[in-house]
Amino acid sequence: MHLKKYLLKGLHRLQKGPGYTYKELLVWYCNNTNTHGPKRIICEGPKKKAMWFLLTLLFASLVCWQWGVFIKTYLSWDVSVSLSLGFKTMDFPAVTICNASPFQYSKAKHLLKDLDELMKAVLERILAPEASHADTASALNFTLWNHTPLVVINEQDPHHPVVLDLFQNNHCASAGSSAVPGRTCSALGSKLAMRLCSLNGTVCTFRNFTSATRAVTEWYVLQATNIFSQVPREELVEMGYPAERMILACLFGTEPCSYRNFTSIFYPDYGNCYIFNWGMMEKALPSANPGAEFGLKLILDIDQEDYIPFLTSTAGARLALHEQRTYPFIKEEGIYAMSGTETSIGVLVDKLQRMGEPYSPCTMNGSDVAIRNLYSNYNTSYSIQACLHSCFQDHMIRNCSCGHYLYPLPRGERYCNNQDFPDWAYCYFDLRMNVAQRETCINMCKESCNDTQYKMTISMADWPSEASEDWIFHVLSQERDHSTNITLSRKGIVKLNIYFQEFNYRTIEESAANNIVWLLSNLGGQFGFWMGGSVLCLIEFGEIIIDFVWITIIKLVAFFKGLRQKQAQAPYTGPPPTVAELVEAHTNFGFQPDTANPSPHVEAYPDEQTPPIPGTPPPNYDSLRLQPLDTIESDSEGDAI
Repeated sequence: MHLKKYLLKGLHRLQKGPGYTYKELLVWYCNNTNTHGPKRIICEGPKKKAMWFLLTLLFASLVCWQWGVFIKTYLSWDVSVSLSLGFKTMDFPAVTICNASPFQYSKAKHLLKDLDELMKAVLERILAPEASHADTASALNFTLWNHTPLVVINEQDPHHPVVLDLFQNNHCASAGSSAVPGRTCSALGSKLAMRLCSLNGTVCTFRNFTSATRAVTEWYVLQATNIFSQVPREELVEMGYPAERMILACLFGTEPCSYRNFTSIFYPDYGNCYIFNWGMMEKALPSANPGAEFGLKLILDIDQEDYIPFLTSTAGARLALHEQRTYPFIKEEGIYAMSGTETSIGVLVDKLQRMGEPYSPCTMNGSDVAIRNLYSNYNTSYSIQACLHSCFQDHMIRNCSCGHYLYPLPRGERYCNNQDFPDWAYCYFDLRMNVAQRETCINMCKESCNDTQYKMTISMADWPSEASEDWIFHVLSQERDHSTNITLSRKGIVKLNIYFQEFNYRTIEESAANNIVWLLSNLGGQFGFWMGGSVLCLIEFGEIIIDFVWITIIKLVAFFKGLRQKQAQAPYTGPPPTVAELVEAHTNFGFQPDTANPSPHVEAYPDEQTPPIPGTPPPNYDSLRLQPLDTIESDSEGDAI
C-alpha cells in the first residue's frame, strides 16, 4: 500500500512538472548557475545585458567549436609508435630451404618431352628467322602451341602492326587482318608476344615483352604449369630433390643434426622444401648465445647439372626465415644463396605489436577476415601473404572456374589445364593484370597484430677454397654416396651459416595517441578557460534541459487533451437549455416525500387530487472555494487509499 501511495504521488509530481514557465526557468538558471556569464546577463543594466549576452554566446560558440575539434581528433584513432630494446635468450627462427629448380630433369623429362622440342624449335625460329624449318616443324606436337602460341609483332608502322606466327611459314599478317602469303617479317623493330585467346579464339589479346628471353621463359613456365597441374601430388614429390641427397651436413650450435630434423613440404614454385625448427611437433629450439658458432650450419647439394634447362635459369638455394608454425612464402620473402660460396646470415629480430581495431586494421588470428584461408590445412597461423594468395585463388575459381596450380585448392575444385579449361590462360593473365582485383584483396586482407620480422645481414665468400676443395669433396662424397670418387662439384655446393648477431631485439609497439584522459582534459580546459565552468556547470545545464523538455511535454499533453475534449462534445441544434429544463430532465418520479404526520387511516390526498411531482435537489457546487486541480486530485486519491 505504501509503495502504491508513493508511486501515485510520483505520478502526480510528474504531471505537475517543475512548476515554472520558460521565462521563470531561464531566470532561475541565470541566477543560480556557477558559470560567470549568465549571471551578468540578469544583474546588469540593459546595455551591459546585451554586451554580456553577446560575449556569453561568442565564448559558448568557441567552446563548442573546440570541443568538436578535440572529439574529431579523438575519433580519428591516431596512434603513436614507440621503439624499445630488450635483451633475452630467444627462440631460433624456423629456416626453410629449397632448391631453385623444383624438379630433377631426369625424373620429369618424360612429361616435358613435347614441350622441350617445341621450345627448341621456337628458339631456332627466333635466332634464325629466315632459315627453313619445315622438317623440324612437321615432327612437333602442336597441341600445347595451339592454345597459347608465341608471335612476332612488327611495329615499324605503328598504325598497321604486322603479326607473325612463328610456325606459319613466315607468313605475316596485320593485327586486324588475315595472313598474307609470301611476305617475310624483318626482326628489326619487332618484338615477341604471347597470344592469349578465349571463346574458341574469337577474343584475343597479346602479352608483349621487350626481351625474347623473358618471353620464352614465361611461355615455357605457363605450359609447364599446365602439364604439372595434371600430375598427382605424390608423383610431383617423387620428382623433387630428396632431403637425403640435398642436405649433406647439419650442425646446430654444438649439436649435430641431419635431414631427419627437417619437415618436408611441397612448394609448387620450388618443389620439395625442408623446414628446420618449425615447431609443429616439437618445442622450438632456443639459441644459446649470439654469434656464428651458436647458429645453424648447413652444407647443401643443389645438383644443378640436373636442372630443367628451360624452366629454371637461376642456380642456387632459396631460403627464408620465419616464425614457428607459420607457412613459409619463399617466393615472396626468401633470398638466394649462391653455389660455390659460404653464405653467412646474421639475424636481428623486430617484434611488431599493433593495437588492432579501431586504431589499426589488423587481426589477431584471421577469424575476422572475410577470406577463407586456404593454408589452414597446414595448421599454420594467419599471415597476410596467406590471405592474399587465398583471395587470388578465390577470384581465380570464380572467374575462370578453376584454380591455379601455384596455390592451394579448395575442396571440390580442380586445377586449371588446357584440356578441361581451354580459356584459363587468357582468364589468368586478365585477372593477374587487373588492378581492381589486387586492390580488392588488399582491402579485404589485414596485417597480423603481432608479428616478428627477421632482418638479415648477408656476407659471402668462396667455399671451398682451391687448396681444400679436393679433400672436402672426397669426404662429402664418401659420406653421402659411399664412394671413393668425387660425386660433387663446386657448381652444386652451398654452405650456409645462420645465427643471431646479438640477443638484443627491438619491439615496435603502437599506443593510442589520444586517449580518454587526453580528451577529458582538453574538453575541461577549454570549458574552464572560455566559460569559467566545470563539470557541475554541465550538470546544471543538463538539469535545465530536462526541465525544459518536461514543461514542453506537459503543455503538449494538456493541449491535445483539451482538443480531444472539444471534439467529443456534441453540439446542440437549438439554444442551450435552461436550469429548470436540466432539473426537470433529471427528476426522479419514483421519489415520494415523507409526510409530517403519517396516519394509516387518513389519506394524504383525496382521490381526485394528483400528488405533486417531487423534485431532485440541485447538485452541491463548490464554486466559491478555488483549489488547484492537482491538490484536489491528490487529496481525493489519498482519501481513497
